[in-house]
Amino acid sequence: MGYLHIGQNAMVSERRIIGIFDLDITSQSKITREFLQKAEEEGVALPVTEDIPKSFVVCDHPYHRQLVYISQLTPQTLQKRSQGENG
Repeated sequence: MGYLHIGQNAMVSERRIIGIFDLDITSQSKITREFLQKAEEEGVALPVTEDIPKSFVVCDHPYHRQLVYISQLTPQTLQKRSQGENG
């Protein structure tokens, strides 16, 4: 079982990742904006950046419906990291 570094000091289990999404592209959708707003209201949106966010990672969790990590890393960088490449 591997872990993915998603920004700053945050790492998530790769088996828990549901999806990695580009914030610029997906935030154009009303449904995505509502999803992120609801996650924030429920306290399951966790920023792992102090910089401008570029992606969000949705993970399943045994005690919550899901957790949403907001990251400064691009989806491409996260994908390279998950494949073992330097990103």
